[in-house]
Amino acid sequence: MHPSAIDIESGPGGRPTGASSDVPLVELTGLWRSWGRGNARRDVLRGIDLHIARGTSTSLTGRNGVGKTTLLRIITGILAPDRGVVAVEGLRPTDNWREYHRRIGFLSAGDRGLYARVTVRGHLDYWTSLAMVPRPERRQRVDEALETFDLAELAKRRAERLSQGQRQRLRLALTVVHRPRVLLLDEPRNSLDADGQALLAAAVSDTLRRGGAVLCCSPAGENQLEDWDRQAVIDDGMLTFV
Repeated sequence: MHPSAIDIESGPGGRPTGASSDVPLVELTGLWRSWGRGNARRDVLRGIDLHIARGTSTSLTGRNGVGKTTLLRIITGILAPDRGVVAVEGLRPTDNWREYHRRIGFLSAGDRGLYARVTVRGHLDYWTSLAMVPRPERRQRVDEALETFDLAELAKRRAERLSQGQRQRLRLALTVVHRPRVLLLDEPRNSLDADGQALLAAAVSDTLRRGGAVLCCSPAGENQLEDWDRQAVIDDGMLTFV
């Protein structure tokens, strides 16, 4: 099965998520975030404004340590900004954590996010439940993801017994199995092998076609996975479009 089977579902009240709207899918307004204490405290993000429309992709590059991952973690709701507003479809993380989080698929950098003694299917079952996928649809969603990402024969295998490439495919399946509105990608070339990158490119294209949005952070100078609609650079805590 091709990743096109991983759709973006209807929003609350049956409103299609891909429907036209004057409200950007992702809204970041006046975001500030600092790290450290006392004289060692420094501003990592300084007044970031970023609005991402439905059906569009944005590439964000910058040197290591300039705040790219911090920005993504704020969008996911894992981190809170010191000041500013973050919203997805007009919903803030503090409004309803689970309802907010189900809108986001986050592929973090590196080999993270798996539980060693949990099976492949167990990971997907748990995440579809946590992301509030309707109970009657969960088995179908999980089966589709297993087939799409070539994991069906590994469904009963624990994560600790997977190869690196298999773990990468599982992490990508977990990123999209709940049909998120927004894909957040943190240095995906470091996270995925060639097969995984091809699957990711297909998932990106499908998400955009269905009215979602994609934000990809990459190191400065790295070749991109896709042709992005907009490209931005973050430096000294500030974001500029190029």
